[in-house]
Amino acid sequence: MLDSLIEAIKKVNGYINDLVWGWPIIILILATGLLLSVRTKFLQARRFKESLSTTIVPAVKSLGGKKDKQRDENSVSQFEAFSAAISGTVGTGNIVGVISAILTGGPGAVLWMWISAFFGMVTNYSENVLGLYFRKKNKNGEFSGGAFYYIANGLKWRWLAYVSAVFCLFAAFGMSGVQTNKISGTVSESLGKVFDFGDAKLVKPVIGVIVALLAGMIIIGGIKRIGKVASMLVPGMSLLFIIMSLIAIGMHAGNIPSAFGLIFSKAFTFKAAGGGVLGYTFATVVRKGMARGVFSNEAGLGSSVIAHSASETREPVKQGLWGVFEVFFDTFVICTLTALTFLTTFDPETLTGFEEDAAMAVKMFETNFGGFGIAVYSLILPMFAFTSVLAWSYYGEKAMEFCFGRAGEKGRKAAVNVFKIVYIILPAVSTLITSDLVWEIDDTFNGLMAIPNLICLVALSGLVARITRNYFDRRKGVKVEPMLSAYPDLNEEFRQYIEKEQQEPSG
Repeated sequence: MLDSLIEAIKKVNGYINDLVWGWPIIILILATGLLLSVRTKFLQARRFKESLSTTIVPAVKSLGGKKDKQRDENSVSQFEAFSAAISGTVGTGNIVGVISAILTGGPGAVLWMWISAFFGMVTNYSENVLGLYFRKKNKNGEFSGGAFYYIANGLKWRWLAYVSAVFCLFAAFGMSGVQTNKISGTVSESLGKVFDFGDAKLVKPVIGVIVALLAGMIIIGGIKRIGKVASMLVPGMSLLFIIMSLIAIGMHAGNIPSAFGLIFSKAFTFKAAGGGVLGYTFATVVRKGMARGVFSNEAGLGSSVIAHSASETREPVKQGLWGVFEVFFDTFVICTLTALTFLTTFDPETLTGFEEDAAMAVKMFETNFGGFGIAVYSLILPMFAFTSVLAWSYYGEKAMEFCFGRAGEKGRKAAVNVFKIVYIILPAVSTLITSDLVWEIDDTFNGLMAIPNLICLVALSGLVARITRNYFDRRKGVKVEPMLSAYPDLNEEFRQYIEKEQQEPSG
């Protein structure tokens, strides 16, 4: 009964996925990124150095214990907002997802990840700028923002905003399923190698229950607790992964040129499907690269902006620059290291394209580092995946809050509580679903979520350019009215906040 139901879901989702991730959405993603790049004069390249100086430096200062005198108790720091956002992007998509893209689309899919990421840097920047510009502040001083807010209040298409919020809800559930499925698969695979306990089907649900319990304890605390946990876990796990990957790549340094050669030469392959990992059509290579790229860095989805909107900063452009670095770090650093480690460790010619992505990820670490590699991987991937589960719980919560925004305070709280209960239960259930189906379902939700967001980004691209120009003009000393919020009362409040901040001694 369950198998036939899953098979039916797979067929329906496959049909929808082919429509969602067809050429129209790929063209829309690239065209949106290109349009925003032109309107901001390729800000992702021109201001890249500044994006580093306004993200890394403040992060180091915040880690030093310096506290903003004006900081709201109900907001999170820029670094905590960034950590929460990047915890939603740096997950299984960066490791298992990249390997999956190579297995199903060939090494050339990596180039399309890079292309989508280059334009995704300014797309994510624009999402953050609009997210902060149109975010709302409730009676408790908490900020709420996201694609549905700038669609409703910027584009003035409230019906599309509700569509965006509903897609975000489904994407949140899907992302939780993907991450938990990979956590259970990775841990059970690793434990099986050590203890040889036999049937992993009995172990996966137990792991799912553990994930659900741990996530529940953190999710209850909202964005502040999620931000704190993410700011503690993400930097350490990222650094450990980077070190291990560099060592592995160094061990196979002689294969680096051929790895890059495959990435570029197979990105435009027109071979017929059926010839193994190197025999997929051009359309498949592009689709897998774009889909996994968007799944990984989430640029264009309008998801990570929800976390960024909770930041204490009053300058939309400042938080936007965090978005530039976020996509760069996620794709050009983490995803690239995964791809190079995989392509230098294994000979792509020997792969059939039918290997299981999670198993190959474990094998990659085991081949390079033996039992120690299995242990490290069994720590890294579950931590990445777990923080993604936490981040997406907040995204779904805010989407539910928006959907029930006119139901009164009690109605909103009740709806959010229902969402949290279902979201916490979901991890245990998702371990029973096959890996491929989980990926395919969430690919579909991601694509659906992206459509209304991209439409709005195109429509409001001129506003992004004006807010950007306004910020850098003020930085040069030009006397112009700050563009900090779409709402006059908040714009005035933020202006006074910034003026007071500038008047205070820096030491």
